[in-house]
Amino acid sequence: MSTTTLRITGMTCGHCVAAVTAALKAVPGVELVQVNLERGEGVVQGSASADQLVGAVEAEGYAARVA
Repeated sequence: MSTTTLRITGMTCGHCVAAVTAALKAVPGVELVQVNLERGEGVVQGSASADQLVGAVEAEGYAARVA
């Protein structure tokens, strides 16, 4: 199991955190997700690729890149 940290921009509230968390959890291979609004960060554990994770966040309307 690997850990991927994403820098996520565009989140402004708890609803944003919930939307990003749900999007990341829906990616096959994801086992654990922690999204932090204040740091603009998402930490994901599992076997999903970084490209899949970034794509899931961007599909929700936020910008993401691997930290």
